[in-house]
Amino acid sequence: MKRVTLGHTPDADDAFMFYGIASGKVGSPYFEIKHVVEDIEKLNKRAIDHELDITAISAHAYAFIKDYVILNSGGSFGINYGPVVISKKSIEIKDLNKCKIGIPGKMTSANLLLNLAIGKFAGTEFIFSEIPKHVSSGLVDAGLIIHEAQISFGNEFRKILDLGRWWHDTTNGMPVPLGINVISKRSLTVEEIIEFDELFRNSIKYGLEHLEDAVEYSMKFGRGNPKSLIEKFVKMYVNDLTIDMGEEGKNSIIALLQNARRNNILSYDDLLFIDSNGKKIQSYS
Repeated sequence: MKRVTLGHTPDADDAFMFYGIASGKVGSPYFEIKHVVEDIEKLNKRAIDHELDITAISAHAYAFIKDYVILNSGGSFGINYGPVVISKKSIEIKDLNKCKIGIPGKMTSANLLLNLAIGKFAGTEFIFSEIPKHVSSGLVDAGLIIHEAQISFGNEFRKILDLGRWWHDTTNGMPVPLGINVISKRSLTVEEIIEFDELFRNSIKYGLEHLEDAVEYSMKFGRGNPKSLIEKFVKMYVNDLTIDMGEEGKNSIIALLQNARRNNILSYDDLLFIDSNGKKIQSYS
C-alpha cells in the first residue's frame, strides 16, 4: 500500500469533495492517505517546495511548480461567477488599479484574474476571511474576496467587479478556473496517478449522491456560516467539471495561463494533464 500526503483546504467545497475518502465510505487498497489541511496559499507554497504528494492548489500556482500532473477530478470552476472585488465606496473599474486592494494571496487564481482584468495594482495580502473586515475599517480601499464570502458580503459593501462574469464575457463563456488538484510524478507512477484520480472522482460522486451527509460534514469547515449558505456555495463549486474537467476545463486552465504569459505576468513550463482516456500524461504548452 502506497503512503501519500494529501493537501486540501479547510473550505466547505474541498471538505465535500473529500467526504467519501475521509469518512471511509470510498476507499482504495492502493493508498494510505495522510490528510494535510492548510489555507490555499500555504498549499501553493508547499507545492513549490514539493512537500506533498497530492494537493489542492490555485490554477495560477501551477505556473510556479514542477513535476506535478493536473488531475481530471477535483477542480473548482465557476460558471459565469467567481471572485469579486468589493468596497465601501463607489470606484470606477478603470480606477481600481490605483487603489490599495486586499488580496487572499499572490498565487491565488483570483489575484491573477484581477491582474488580467485591471493591470498591475497594489495588492496587500491577508487571510481571505479577514479581507471584508479590512475593507470595512478603511485599511484597504477594496478587497478581492473568495470562497463563501463571494455570496455573503452583505449590504455594507458595493460590488465593484465580478471577475467570474468578466472572464465569462472575455472568453465567450469559458468556465472560470480557480482551484485544481495536482499529483507528483516524482513520487507516484503513471498507473498510481490514474488510480488516485479515479479514487478522488468516486469520492466526489459519493458526496453528490449523499448530499445531505456530505454537506453536514462540510459544516465542520464552514467557519460558522449557516447550512443554507454552505450548501449553496458547495453546489456552485462542486459541479460536473469537478467530477471530470474534460476538455472544457483543461482549455480554460490553458487559456488562463496563456493569457497571463501573453501579458507578461508570468512564464511557465508545459502543463501536464491526464489524457481523456486516463491512460497517459499529456503535455500542453
